[in-house]
Amino acid sequence: MIFNFAANLQEHQSLFQNLGVLEPVVNEASILIAKAFTSGNKLMLCGNGGSAADSQHIAAEMTGRFIKDRKPLPAMALTTDTSALTCIANDYSFEDVFARQIGALGRSGDVLIAISTSGNSENVIKAMHIAKELGVTIIALTGCDGGQMESLADLLIIVPSKITARIQEAHIFIGHLICGLVEKNLGLTN
Repeated sequence: MIFNFAANLQEHQSLFQNLGVLEPVVNEASILIAKAFTSGNKLMLCGNGGSAADSQHIAAEMTGRFIKDRKPLPAMALTTDTSALTCIANDYSFEDVFARQIGALGRSGDVLIAISTSGNSENVIKAMHIAKELGVTIIALTGCDGGQMESLADLLIIVPSKITARIQEAHIFIGHLICGLVEKNLGLTN
């Protein structure tokens, strides 16, 4: 990757011109989440690094507001409780930091958005295994070829890129789309 403004902007624009192929799966993700909320279930999100930040960002849009004032929606990022993260990493392993939380908090009918640009983050994959055992619907948000997450997801959203920065830019765009579509599907916006 060339590190100058024009080259990065060109990569970004080229990727975003091709994201239209994801519209059906993004719509399906928003329907799954809206149905979970309607049924009294919650949305959980997890990821590492920039994907952890995306998890927090999307959860905040749900519990706060996105388009306009509305009731809060039950969403939580499994990346935010430093005591749980450090306890689990210390007493078990870093691979368990999300899986243990899913095991404690996840219920059949909930939804997990598992985020990994490569699709191969071990702690996210382990969380997906536990979610599957509990009957939690899994939406994988990834890039590259989907990695190991592809086989575990109920719904797979693969950003068609191998460049981490571009994948992350697309992930937050998709996250925002999901938030807006969930609000629309719940009749909270026009």
